Amino acid sequence: MGIGFTIDTPLKVAQYGIDSVISLVDDILLEKLRKMYSEKFEIPYKEITDKIDDFRAKRITSYLNLISDLAEKNFQALKNVSIEKTDEIKKYIAMLPDSSSLKTEFNKLMENGFNLSEIKNWANKNLTMGHIDVNIMTKVDKDNYNKTEKLPVEYNDAHAALRGFAQSKLKSSVILSAGMNPRLYAYMSQFDDFYPNANGHFNKKIILKVSDYRSALIQGKFLAKKGLWVSEYRIESGLNCGGHAFATDGYLLGPVLQEFKEKREELRATIQDVLNQELENQGRIISNNNLSIKISAQGGVGTEEEHEFLLDHYELDSIGWGTPFLLVPEATTVDEKTLHQLVEAKEEDLYLSDISPLGVPFNNLRGNTKDLEKEAFIAKGRPGSACPKKFVSLNKEFKETGICTASREYQYLKIKELEGQQLSAEAYQESLNKITEKTCTCVGLGTSALLSYNLDTKVEGTGVSICPGPNMAYYSKIMSLINMTDHIYGRDNMITRTDRPNMFIKELHIYMDFLKNKLEDAKKNMNKKEEKYLLTFTNNMQEGVLYYQNLFETVTNAFEEIKDSVLNELEKSVKMLQNIGSEIENLSLIPVNS
Repeated sequence: MGIGFTIDTPLKVAQYGIDSVISLVDDILLEKLRKMYSEKFEIPYKEITDKIDDFRAKRITSYLNLISDLAEKNFQALKNVSIEKTDEIKKYIAMLPDSSSLKTEFNKLMENGFNLSEIKNWANKNLTMGHIDVNIMTKVDKDNYNKTEKLPVEYNDAHAALRGFAQSKLKSSVILSAGMNPRLYAYMSQFDDFYPNANGHFNKKIILKVSDYRSALIQGKFLAKKGLWVSEYRIESGLNCGGHAFATDGYLLGPVLQEFKEKREELRATIQDVLNQELENQGRIISNNNLSIKISAQGGVGTEEEHEFLLDHYELDSIGWGTPFLLVPEATTVDEKTLHQLVEAKEEDLYLSDISPLGVPFNNLRGNTKDLEKEAFIAKGRPGSACPKKFVSLNKEFKETGICTASREYQYLKIKELEGQQLSAEAYQESLNKITEKTCTCVGLGTSALLSYNLDTKVEGTGVSICPGPNMAYYSKIMSLINMTDHIYGRDNMITRTDRPNMFIKELHIYMDFLKNKLEDAKKNMNKKEEKYLLTFTNNMQEGVLYYQNLFETVTNAFEEIKDSVLNELEKSVKMLQNIGSEIENLSLIPVNS
């Protein structure tokens, strides 16, 4: 969901039992929001400047503690039902799925009228607040310096963010995304809150975003060897999700979920064996109970039918919804201009781009104001960003301290290097475009929150980056929180278009386009490594399509209305992949530079 769009979501939804996630990338933004909310609620505020030792971790801890206190206050107010505030508790209940036992119990209480005392007692016993989880992109772990002196690794950005969460009062989860960071994982073992007590309870839990079973097993074991337990494996569709897109080697979501379903207990037992041995080695408490794991999924889910199918067929614990919530001001923080751009967005406006300085494909909204700002700088002959925050200053081609590839400094040096290569005009322009297409996302993804609250943007500028998944094309109006929950649970339909493809087919199409683009790039300089990658990718996709053909031919009580069209699409995909496979094999016979 980006850096700023859910920065204060817990204050909007936690009282209704809805979990949300705060990104810990931008401590500068967190500090600005802490000041704003402190002033709003008349809470004493003392600025944590960058002159203070360990300022990044301290800013994060202070912000999370403030959000925790304010969210808890909202929740207590909701439970402390009064005649004047009956609408809030009714809203909470209305948003629950119709199958919820809480909803049934509440409706029974209401049969004899609204008895304030009974409702208040029931609410205090039964309602729970949503979790305030945090996200750390593990690879966004820049080294930090005191002038020219490199600071110890625990002052790296991701390490400091982890410490900020670990030292906060939150009892929730840290979501680790963007791949494995062994140093960060080892550092986590220093914090007692991540270890279980004798009953298997954790003060702070670990959630791991993964794209396949093998990754889950490798990372789960690695953490277990440090004495750390992964409480949830969150499977994310490689390309059918918002933000950075971590493409698998052609593994499609359905077969990946099937493998987790079949090996779930094996995963849990294998990793707990490793964990218990390490806890014994450390002289720590070993839980008397089997530790539990949750398996969840997210990425491209758009209808109640898809939501329920994933839960039932793959026996998942929960389903994540992200992109549509960008159109729900009651849940997310998006400035007015960007909000209306999202409402108007069609398929062609939502594309997989190379704008991210991290070098990872990035789901982008065409015409967003940060990209327009970038293009204006290019037109003036001054490509690149001033790089005011430097969170992704990770490239060390020119400086040991690192530079961001979207920065003006890096692009100047890279273009100068390019000019000395004596390339043809066409090759030069192609290389130049690859350099200048990078956008300053670490600033752009937070600016929307500043604009929404009329906060100062003198340092950041007003350009907004946003990273909706391709699902956004099928939602075309601003929604209330009740609209969205009614849509998720099948009580209403917020998709007005009738041409939205099934989530599995949408992902398949995106992967197919991704493969075709990779093939076109490889044609310029095919080598054995490229050939092996492309053939592996194609074979994995072929296996995935066969899996889907069998799934849609045999599944009952789901997707009946679209089954024929889905099977037709799958048949077309079989032929396309056969043609791509033949093309790769033919290319490998042509001698090229290796």
